[in-house]
This record gives sequence, structure tokens and C-alpha cells, in this order.
Amino acid sequence: MIASCLCYLLLPAARLFRALSDAFFTCRKNAFLAKSSSPQVDGDFAMAPRGPDQEECEGLLQQWQEEGSSQALSTVSEGLLVDKGVAESSLAHLMDNPGEQDAASEDKWSSRQLSDLWAAENLEEPFPEVLGEEPLTEVEGPMWAEVPVQTGPQYADCAVLPVGALAAEQWEEDPAVVAWSIAPEPVPQEEAPIWPFEGLGQLQPPPVEIPYHEILWREWEDFSTQPDAQGLEAGDGPQFQFTLMSYNILAQDLMQQSSELYLHCHPDILSWNYRFANLMQEFQHWDPDILCLQEVQEDHYWQQLEPSLRMMGFTCFYKRRTGCKTDGCAVCYKPTRFRLLCASPVEYFRPGLELLNRDNVGLVLLLQPLVPEGLGQVSVAPLCVANTHVLYNPRRGDVKLAQMAIFLAEVDKVARLSDGSHCPIILCGDLNSVPDSPLYNFIRDGELQYHGMPAWKVSGQEDFSHQLYQRKLQAPLWPSSLGITDCCQYVTSCHPKRSEKRKYSRDFLLRFRFCSIACQRPVGLVLMEGVTDTKPERPAGWAEPVVEEDISEPEPDFPRTVGTIQHCLHLTSVYTHFLPQHGRPEVTTMPLGLGMTVDYIFFSAESCENGNRTDRRLCHDGTLKLLGRLSLLSEEILWAANGLPNPFCSSDHLCLLASFEMEVTAL
Repeated sequence: MIASCLCYLLLPAARLFRALSDAFFTCRKNAFLAKSSSPQVDGDFAMAPRGPDQEECEGLLQQWQEEGSSQALSTVSEGLLVDKGVAESSLAHLMDNPGEQDAASEDKWSSRQLSDLWAAENLEEPFPEVLGEEPLTEVEGPMWAEVPVQTGPQYADCAVLPVGALAAEQWEEDPAVVAWSIAPEPVPQEEAPIWPFEGLGQLQPPPVEIPYHEILWREWEDFSTQPDAQGLEAGDGPQFQFTLMSYNILAQDLMQQSSELYLHCHPDILSWNYRFANLMQEFQHWDPDILCLQEVQEDHYWQQLEPSLRMMGFTCFYKRRTGCKTDGCAVCYKPTRFRLLCASPVEYFRPGLELLNRDNVGLVLLLQPLVPEGLGQVSVAPLCVANTHVLYNPRRGDVKLAQMAIFLAEVDKVARLSDGSHCPIILCGDLNSVPDSPLYNFIRDGELQYHGMPAWKVSGQEDFSHQLYQRKLQAPLWPSSLGITDCCQYVTSCHPKRSEKRKYSRDFLLRFRFCSIACQRPVGLVLMEGVTDTKPERPAGWAEPVVEEDISEPEPDFPRTVGTIQHCLHLTSVYTHFLPQHGRPEVTTMPLGLGMTVDYIFFSAESCENGNRTDRRLCHDGTLKLLGRLSLLSEEILWAANGLPNPFCSSDHLCLLASFEMEVTAL
């Protein structure tokens, strides 16, 4: 019963749907035919007798339209190629073919079906003549062939962020950026071809995007030819030269925990495999002798970074952050240039101290430069390399100062020579403070008066002056139990213990057998007759024991200054933090699109007065000399490259690179 009712209901509905579809197709066909400029074609299509062949062709056309009109007609047999090539293209235009053709569907339209279609519609003259166009010559291959974008050889290795389907294939084939050593001058390209189709206008291929290496090009600033403080040219006599790189490479775990900071980046350039290839290529290009890295994820370090750097000739040391953190700092050097004297990891966490309850770390190495054997009996002072990553929190400047005090105390201990002076020092890392902030000035000037200073002001990262409650620094900043003075030195370094060993004769030691303390019976001693109940008798002729003064060293009581901390390492920055050619400040990172400098390379150099101006890059003989540096970029330039990271720079920080020289002295 139910089946009978469904039949009575569905059968009329199906017939109605078929009638509506036929009417719609007839109207659609007439609209298409109205576009033709030839009345003969209109008449032929309008007056053509309706037969079975025509109905079959209309069915095929309807099937073609229902499939989206996105398929291209295949090439027909050789006899009909010349006459039907343009007809296929014109028919595709009539059916509003929107995009590229799929080769798999071209077999649905054979040459026989097209021949039957044209016969049924009484096409007595080819389409080119009807439309007033000149017949096109026969071409081999598909009608709408892909036109490759012409790029010069200088851009062959530059990865560009994929835009649309044209760049998808290229993006998958070359995921790494290999354009580090490309010259900045662009090479003129050949003029792109134009598609010569009448009536379609001048269609140009998609324009080639500007390569990232041109936007982010960084110049090498050479200071080797500039005179020193005494007016002598650098390089007079044997010199030991080396390069050092400091780089925050952005730990993958930290990036995923703060994914909202990287919404402007394409997901492909944020994958670790892509970033690792880019980073390794950057290391290979600049080829530093010493490499200081921050935010090095532990599993990536042991599985990929350390083996790869070892193959590049580096010896690596790593210190992971304390607690449950997964990243840390690494210092790598080439054993062909340096020999390790000592390595000292630094932990800032101190149990029970609220001021030092963070998990940041540092790493200090003492390296001995290796000079060539051909120079004879010469020597070079050891080099102290210190790398750290200070707390980020902009509100806790007190924690930053305490961490820096511990770090400077460790550097002072490692770099201190036997005569009390210091060997050359390079201090680098991510200090999470901006130039001319109190923390920056403390490292550069060696002194800071902090008492009553708002904690947020120490780093200068953000301005919290509008808040009612502001944490202020109180003196002393850290307790004496930390064992660090206000001069950022360990207490044991300020009060060294006596190194002389006392020598005692046998007779002197035997006197203690009969001293007064030896003749007293200890409390709780078990009484044994003839053993513990007797007292030793003093031999005749033995003098009375001499009571010596207590010469034990008391616990050092170091003075504390009121609200002032100092250090005596004489450090200055490699970079000036300003770009005179652009009139803009230098930028090393862009959190949330705001460019700032937080990464530094400081080196030991005595400042030299030059009139009213102090140029800390000029230094006395026997210390480090700055030979050159890799220029930084401005915020506007990084904005043009879509910020950081991007397909060219795979970290949210820029690398810092500097070249130094040390004087070689004859023995």
C-alpha cells in the first residue's frame, strides 16, 4: 500500500522535474546562441530540425554543464584539427569554462562526438570565419598551456612564501632558503611573455615577488682599517682574529606555547624541519669560530643540532634551564682555533629566595687561542666567553639585576688572572632589556644606583608608570647569604684564603700526647682498667705545651653599599643601536610587531677619551679590538618582510655577528 502511494506521488514529481530541466536547458542554449555575432549561426541553431541526434547532443551538453564546465576538450583527430581547434576553444568560452583543464576528463569528448555535434547543429562554416577571426595555426600540446614565471639565476635558491596554486609546487620542492651569499644588486630579468589571444586583452603572468634576501640584506661593517687610540693602523704585528655569533634561535616548545605571537606566519615556515635547515644554512654561511645560542631545545640539541655542528667542526657545551624547562644555552667553538681551559655553567635558581626563584641559566667558557706554529714562541691571553638568557618578565627588574649580578660574579671568577686583572671578555646573549635602560647602562658603565627605582624601569621593555602599585627596589637588593658582594664578586674572591701550608715536625706533633686536653677523660668513655683509667705521664725534660693563638679565619663580613651595585669588567657594546643611514634604531626582535633591541654582544675594552666624546670602540693594546660587525635592520625593513620569523629568517630574533682580534705577544 505504501509503495503504491509512493509511486503515485514520485512519478509525477519526476516528470515535472524533467520538464523543468528541459525548459531551463532550452532557455540557456538560446542565451548562449544569442552571444554569437553571426545571424547565420543563429538561424541554423534556431531552425535546425529536432531529431534524435540533436537530442543526444543536447544531453551531452547538459551533462557537460552539470559537471561545472571546468573540463577542456581534447585534441581531435588529425583530419579535423585545423577546423575544430578554434571551435573547441570557442565552445569552451561559450560554456564559461572558468579555470585550468583536467587531463583525466578530456577523454569524455572524443572527436566522433564533436563531429556528430557539429553535424546535428548544421555548422556549414567553421567558427573562426563566423566570428570574423583569422584561422589559427595548429599547435601541439594542450590549448591552455602553463606559462612558467621567468626568474633570474640569482633567485633560484630563494624561497618565497606560497601564494595561490602557482607557488604550491615550488614551495614543496624547495622548503629551505639558500640565498645567504647572494649579491644585493638585482640582475635584470627577461621580459615576461604575453598571452596573444585577441579579445582577452594583454594578460601578464603573475608578478614575481621580491626575494626576501633583498629586503633583509645586511651589510658587513668593516673597522679593520680605522686607526686605534694611538693612531696606529690595526694589524701592525701578528694578531689573532676570530668571529663570534650570538643567536636566539627560538625554541620550538616556546613557539608553540605562545602561538598567538606567530599568527602572521605561514604554518610551513614554523615547522622545525624547515627552521632547522634554515638555521644550519645560516651557520654554514657565516661560519663563526665561536657560536653562542639561546633558546636551544634540549631534544633538538642532542638529536640534530649537536651532531650537525660537530660535523661542521664545532665542540659544543650545553646547559639546560632548571626545573621543567626544555630549553637552554649553548656555546660552541672550533677546536682548531681554541683550546678549552674550563667550562662553568651558571644557575640563577636559589631555593628559598623569592628573588631568585626563576629557572634561567648561563654558560661561561675560558678558551685559549691557538696560534699557528710558524709564529715561533708567542702567546695570546685566554679569552672568556659568557652566554646567558635573562628573565623576560618586564615587571621583574629586580630579578634581572640579581641574575646579572650572579652572572657577572661567575665571569669575574673565571676571567680573573693571578695578578688580579682580567683576561679579555666577551659577554653576549638575550638580556631582555633595551638600550639605555638601567640594566644596559649597568653592564656598560659598571655602576647602577637602584634604590627606590621601579622594577619595571630596569629593563625598559614596557612602561607601567600608569599603574597605581609599582614594585620598587630596596637596598640591599639580595641577601648576604647569596655570597655575592655589591661589586658583583664572590665573597671568596674578595677574601682569598691563605694558600701557605703549615709544616710541623714529628716532635711537635708528639707533644700533643701530653697536652692538658689529652689528659682529660672524655665524657661517656667506657671505663677499662689499665686502658682508659690511666693518664699519660709527661716525660722528664719535656717543656710545657705552648698555647697557640686561634688563627682560624672568621666568616668574612663584607661591607654593603646603600642602593648601589658595581662591577669592574669594563664592557662595551659591539653595536651602536642606531642606523645613521636610515635614521632609525636598530632592531633585533619584533614581538607583536614592535621592533626592539634585546640581544647584545659586549666585549672588554678600556674607554679612551677623545675630547668631550668617549668612543668605547677605541681601546688600548693588549685587549680585544673590534674589526667588523654584521649590520642590523630597522623596524620598517622587517615590516616589509612580514616581520619575524619569515621564509628567510627562521627565528624571531636576528643573529649578531662580530669579528675581533687579539694581540700576539712574543715570549
